[in-house]
Amino acid sequence: MSMIPLQPAPFFASKNRAFWNLQLAGWGSAFLLRAVNALANGLPYNLLVLILVTTLTGFSLSLILSVVYRQLIDRKPIVTWGGTAVALMTAVIIHAGIDAWVQDLYYSGLSETSFAQRFVGITYIPLTLLGGWSALYYAINFFLTVERQADRLERLEAQATSAQLAMLRYQLNPHFLFNTLNSISTLVLLKQTEPANAMLTRLSGFLRHTLITEPGSQVTLAQEVETLQLYLDIERMRFEERLRTNFDIEEAALDARLPSMLLQPLVENAVKYAVSPQEDGAEITLTARVVGQRLRIAVTDDGPGADGPVQLSMLEHAQDSAGGIADRRVSTGVGLANIRNRLMQSYDDDHLFETRSQAGGGFTVLIEIPFETERRAEPYASQETAHPAATEPAAALPDNAAADNVINLNSPLKHQRAIGNT
Repeated sequence: MSMIPLQPAPFFASKNRAFWNLQLAGWGSAFLLRAVNALANGLPYNLLVLILVTTLTGFSLSLILSVVYRQLIDRKPIVTWGGTAVALMTAVIIHAGIDAWVQDLYYSGLSETSFAQRFVGITYIPLTLLGGWSALYYAINFFLTVERQADRLERLEAQATSAQLAMLRYQLNPHFLFNTLNSISTLVLLKQTEPANAMLTRLSGFLRHTLITEPGSQVTLAQEVETLQLYLDIERMRFEERLRTNFDIEEAALDARLPSMLLQPLVENAVKYAVSPQEDGAEITLTARVVGQRLRIAVTDDGPGADGPVQLSMLEHAQDSAGGIADRRVSTGVGLANIRNRLMQSYDDDHLFETRSQAGGGFTVLIEIPFETERRAEPYASQETAHPAATEPAAALPDNAAADNVINLNSPLKHQRAIGNT
């Protein structure tokens, strides 16, 4: 699983460089401010030497304080703040003492002010400078700590989401594999070795195709349809003409990206509950449209619906006799629940998932997700954006007469992205 790197603020990408930039800018600004103030008040130019000495003193003491604070910042609060107070007051005393001594040399014979008086009089300057510097030091380090923790939390959440998607994806393989191997076992039981061998060959091709795709990744709708065709090739070994499919996909929708293996469980569900229970089989229709900035997909079958009667074919009677088939209306709960969870993991609340069963038969699963393409890798719309379903009925898929640029995969196509006849 790939690791998401921390994303520090650009200025603090190199903490050492940022520290020296702030040091030079801060103390340089302090020297410039005091120098301009002295010149504006008509003080002699040689006073700039005194200001430079005091600035360099503060600069040097701040470097020592940074070393001390670095040792104190991760300690218990009482140790951190108590040590900081002691270190700061020591630095202020040293700074004020050096300033008083330098001024005493500068004003020697020109003023009757004693060293003690000078020391007390100028203590507020280093206290202000070093106190402000200390506050800024802790504030910046606190900001960097919070930012680092936020980045780490974001990385852990992304990894948890990726792990959840991978788990959901891996959940599909044994679910589908169990059903297919059960069919192969039944064919072997009926001594139909050639169909069993052909189904094994197609199963290996399907699994090879699905294993190439990384769990949790996204594919285009065209690639997803190719995967469905591989799956349907396997199922046609069982149902032959009983399994009829109709892919009605708008050309613009072929480039839309969606989680890999999202539609296969829906088609498998339709095969299990629509095609399998009926002697005449059923037709499964996959419709895809781009509606504004949304991709709307519907998987529909004309089977008996959720409450329809259960009928078994000769092959399925053999499976049932061998103990390999249960009541067709009893679901394992993997397929639809898996799709719901994957949509929630990928799009949070910015998706629509509905199931509908008609009274006279038939079942529809409707999915609506943000329309994203490989060329336009924009994040999906925020939850504050008005959902299209609020202004347009979710079930209102455009009919064939009104839809432009619609690709029907049941008819011959010249378009190179056409998947082929079904």
